[in-house]
Amino acid sequence: MSAAAATRLIELASLAATEALAASVAALARPGDAILLEGELGAGKTSFARALLRAASGDPALEVPSPTFTLAQSYDTRIGTVHHFDLWRLNGPSGLMELGWDEARDNIVVVEWPDRLGPLRPPDALTVALHPTGDNSRRAVLSGWPDRLGRIA
Repeated sequence: MSAAAATRLIELASLAATEALAASVAALARPGDAILLEGELGAGKTSFARALLRAASGDPALEVPSPTFTLAQSYDTRIGTVHHFDLWRLNGPSGLMELGWDEARDNIVVVEWPDRLGPLRPPDALTVALHPTGDNSRRAVLSGWPDRLGRIA
């Protein structure tokens, strides 16, 4: 897939559709991957991350609190360890080292507010930009993962 074709637009009519997309991404994720979640406050980043973690663990009832205050949570899943970062409260990449960013990159990272990563933003990441289009609907723009993007349902 060419770089120009390495972008997909997916209309998500409901929360269930967003959760299904997250499960599809989880099915393709592997250690060393970064999944970056972009969007305004309330766009569905945490809902997407929660659904991805539940799918990766095989536990639809897995408790997945937002890491807004802890900044990072780690989960042992069927696809490996997944680290969920919420960087909303960081001013930039300097605080990432204290959160174990370098070690986490050996596993799978899911990052809300990836603009705070600065130069630490992984160039080979999958970026999922969520844009609300209604109360529960949104548009997802996916970019990256040129070898897997076409397999995301």
